[in-house]
Parts: sequence; structure tokens; C-alpha cells
Amino acid sequence: MGALDEGQFDLELKNEVKLGRVELRFEGEPETIAIEESVKVLLQGLGEDVNREGLRKTPLRVAKAFREATKGYKQKVKDIVQGALFPEVGLDNAVGHAGGSGGLVIVRDLDLFSYCESCLLPFHVKCHVGYVPSGLRVVGLSKLSRVADVFAKRLQHPQRLADEVCLALHNGIRPAGVAVILQCSHIHFPIMEPFFFDSNHQGWVKALIRSGSGVFENENADIWVDFLSLLKLRDISADKFYDKNFRELHWCPSCVSSNAKISSELEPPNTVMVAAVTSILRSLGEDPQRIELLGTPSRFIKWLIKFQTMNLDMKLNGFICGHSDHKPKGEVCHFREQIHSELNLAFWSQCEHHLLPFYGVVHIGYFHTEGSNPIAKSLLQSVVHFYGFKLQVQERLTRQIAETVSSLLGGDVMVVVEASHTCMISRGIEKLGSSTATFAVLGQFSTDPTARAMFLQSIPNITAIGSS
Repeated sequence: MGALDEGQFDLELKNEVKLGRVELRFEGEPETIAIEESVKVLLQGLGEDVNREGLRKTPLRVAKAFREATKGYKQKVKDIVQGALFPEVGLDNAVGHAGGSGGLVIVRDLDLFSYCESCLLPFHVKCHVGYVPSGLRVVGLSKLSRVADVFAKRLQHPQRLADEVCLALHNGIRPAGVAVILQCSHIHFPIMEPFFFDSNHQGWVKALIRSGSGVFENENADIWVDFLSLLKLRDISADKFYDKNFRELHWCPSCVSSNAKISSELEPPNTVMVAAVTSILRSLGEDPQRIELLGTPSRFIKWLIKFQTMNLDMKLNGFICGHSDHKPKGEVCHFREQIHSELNLAFWSQCEHHLLPFYGVVHIGYFHTEGSNPIAKSLLQSVVHFYGFKLQVQERLTRQIAETVSSLLGGDVMVVVEASHTCMISRGIEKLGSSTATFAVLGQFSTDPTARAMFLQSIPNITAIGSS
């Protein structure tokens, strides 16, 4: 195939044709159009111009992401399992707790993404599924993953997700028993004021839960010992599971008591924006009056408003003014300077293309005079947080941090941002574990490859930017 000429390439981009794959799914459908209109209301409520470059197609992108992530509402387990059951001699009900000679079957490390029903943010799930064959039946192994994904592609709570997967497999396969273990990770809700100056904020809430049927219904049964033994390398043990009351407990950070005070101090969510989120829930096929969803629109709005440009400009400017003495005075000979690296500054942000979180770490390198004190880490962390708490793209975030730090230090700055984007996982692409690196160089770093190499070598080879 020949290369595209410029005109044809522009046409391909205009029609959203990506690498031979036409992305027309859901487009033009009534539900999608309704979500698009609601997203425009949300963007306007944040004070954004829906016609500015970068946001013009955001309503459509968000609508398709939501619909892709909740397609499980339109799927049925029986359509997946039927035709995938195979006879296997010896799997009767008369011999042994394993239902015969087949024994325990486990599929481990299924990576799933679901949307939290409490706040509409995606959360990551590492799923382990096992069953004990019975009645001369085994099921194709891929079907265990597909059934789990049907229920993950709905607005979910971890315990209900585990229970629904377990029950669906039990009814579909009719085994001696089914076991499901979920390792779930939910992005935290940063509390704005302390977080702005706090580099030690914990970014993730984690939960380990299980569900069982048949021979697994008793959590103390010996068969659980066998199951857990096969997961021993995954830091899973019986004493780490939430108890049966987990269903009644709030695991979502938007609901926990630590945020109660700050939430009560915020202004009530804009009623027009709340109505827009309610419309989105209805368009996805959910009942906004379901008890678990009653507070969801307000909680989602509170998350979005954290990324609204408020009075943080003044806060950052005031903080920087008190640290302006770091800027070098007069000419400085570079041979008397050394490179200082400030690594692994955490950040969270919101992608302006899909209104989905992205998160990671920022590394900043700069020259400072030998013998002088480096710039305070708290100041650099505050700069990072300031530009993170906006609707952003990673490339712009990197440039803005570099330019601001350069204004403080006199010009010689290099910034590297490493981030994971939930839009790479939660809207059908499913590239779990992928990350994006961007960097910006100013001053001497832009002309000195040796200086760049020295700074890059100071960055750890493996940076913990994942959720689990």
C-alpha cells in the first residue's frame, strides 16, 4: 500500500479513520447524541468553550467511551456460554469433591476495567475465576473471561461484580462450584487544599473480595485452600478479604468519611450539570433512581469541578513569590553548576479529550550553583499539582511545568512526564500496562545532549505509575 498524500491524510483524520479501522461505532445513535448534549452542558458548567480546539469532538469521544464501557447491559451470558460447553468423560457427580477426574480449573489474571457506580470513574480489576467441573461438562476457557467482562462493562460495585460473575457462571455451566476473586483499584479523590502542597497523598484505594457458589459457598471449605494456594504468588490470602458486610460499605473515595468535611464545604453541585449526568445514566440504560445511583451525579460533578480553573492561579503565584530567591542573579558559569534531579513527583489530571483521569509522575532536572541549596521539593510539587488540576493533555502539561520552573530558575530546565491514561484501557482499546512519556527541554538542556543524557540516566528504569 502506498503512502497517503497530505490531502488524503487530512480526509482520513476528519473522518476519524485510524490505521485502517473506521471508528463509527455508536455514532449518530439517539443514545450517543443525548450523551453528547449532556457533555456539552458539563463542559460549559466548567467554564470551558466547547468550540475551542481540543474540545470540539470531546462530547462525541466521551459519549462513545461511556457506551463502549457499558456495553455489557446489552449482552447476555447465555449467548456466550451456549455452544461453548463440551462433554468430558469422567466428570460425573459421584466421585470426589471435584466432580470426578477433572479437578479444579482456574483462569488467573484477567484484566478488566469497570465504571464505579458511585462516581462514574473507571476502576481496574484483576480477576481470578475458578470452577469445579461436573455433569460431564467443561466450558471453553475464553468464555470465563468473556462472562466476567459482560458484568464489568456495566456500572459496578466490586462485591456485586464478583457475585454476578459467580452466579452467571454457576447457572451457565452448572458445575460443582464457582469461585471468583477480584483485586480492585480505584483512583483516589484528592482533597484540593491539603493536596495542593502535599507530595505524600495516597493515590489509590484497593479492595480484595471474593464470591463463591456450590462447593465454594462456605468460605472455610478446604477447596478454597486449593484455590488460594494457586494464587500464592499474587499476594492473596484468606485474611486479606473484605467480609460479607463489604457490600454495605463504601469503597469509593467519593463516599468515605475522610472527604465528608471537604465535601460539605463545597458549594452544592450545579443543578443543570446534575441533570446532565442523570441524563447520561438514563442514556446508558440505567435507572437513575436505583438507590446506589441516587448520589452519583452530584459526586461526579464534584470530581469534575476539581479540574475547573478556580483561584489556584493566585495560590500558586503567591507561593512562588515567597520562593523567588531561587532565581540566579547575574551570569553563572555552567562549569560551576551541577544538575539536580527531583524525581517521582506525583500528579493526577483529567484528559480533555475523554474526561477520563490520567496520572503518573513528573521528573524535573535543572542546573544549580554548586554549594547552594536546591529549590524546595514542595514548590516543584505545587507547580505540578497546579497544572494537573485542569482539563489537560500530557504534552501541554509537560510544557507548562517546564516553562514555569524555568521562570523560577533562569532557564536551564528539563521535564519528563510519565503517565498512564485510563482512556487507553476503559474505552475498548484495552492496552493495560501501557504508559506515555513526554519531555520538554529549555536552556542548556536543549543544546547539550550530554546534560540530557545525565538527567535521563538519573530516572529510575521502572517507575511505579500503575494502580496495582
